[in-house]
Amino acid sequence: MPNFLNRLTLVFLLTWMVSCGKKENKETILEGKVTIWVDETVFPVIEDQAMIFESQYDAKINLEAKSEAEIINALLVDSAQVAILSRNFTPQELKVFSNRKIIPKVTKFAVDGIALICNKKTGDTLVTLSDVVDFMKGKNVASLKGLAFDNPNSSTLRYLSDLAGVKSNRAEIYSFHNNAEAIKYVSENDGIVGVIGLNWLSQPSPEMQPYLEKISVVRVKDKGDYVFPSQNNLGEGKYPLARDLVVANCQGFSGLGMGFASFIAGERGQRIVLKSGLLPARVPTRKIAIKK
Repeated sequence: MPNFLNRLTLVFLLTWMVSCGKKENKETILEGKVTIWVDETVFPVIEDQAMIFESQYDAKINLEAKSEAEIINALLVDSAQVAILSRNFTPQELKVFSNRKIIPKVTKFAVDGIALICNKKTGDTLVTLSDVVDFMKGKNVASLKGLAFDNPNSSTLRYLSDLAGVKSNRAEIYSFHNNAEAIKYVSENDGIVGVIGLNWLSQPSPEMQPYLEKISVVRVKDKGDYVFPSQNNLGEGKYPLARDLVVANCQGFSGLGMGFASFIAGERGQRIVLKSGLLPARVPTRKIAIKK
């Protein structure tokens, strides 16, 4: 009898431990833990989104700022499952997911502008898109001495390389580790045009403020006038270096990735995007109460 009771107690304890372990590891669309890999060029606005999401739900979101190439590679080999990207997947990438029986869920939540910046000592703050493309192709352009990118694997460099139809970069194209380093380099060097995410200008960190005071935003012309990468110009389709921002969820189940994507594309998330200086995918409604 004592042996039976001991075995019964052991079974009860094991069952209780397993159930506790399952509870701790449980992940739903609104609770649990998830790591989200974020394109470094739009990290500030996603930081705000994660902070508000965590304050509303029993969730812990770990953000990893990475270059676009690092994120895509991690998603393809299942090292990452949820990411913030500035492009959709290519047919070749989708084939890799299909072989793993996964259909990525891609949710657009904002339109971003790739901003061009220069040192305030540089006299000319106007550039044509054709000049930028020609420079990427290796041609001599009087108005451009060099382009500075945040990272050799960044989404901004890939964007302009695709636009110019080139795969190799010339010597006058500089790349660093992040947007902050690119901004600092431009602020200290005349004649260099920096290529950064607009979010780093609209939501600068305190330590970046001294460097931003030394730069100017370059107006870009394609077919019409020279325009700034502003919310209004993005909304009207006037700024030529615009791109969609998306949440790419490759979890394959209803987890926090789905919940965060719904939040960021929903009413509250879109208001955060609007406040950040980027263009929301859906402009939030405004309720006006009229009192007599």
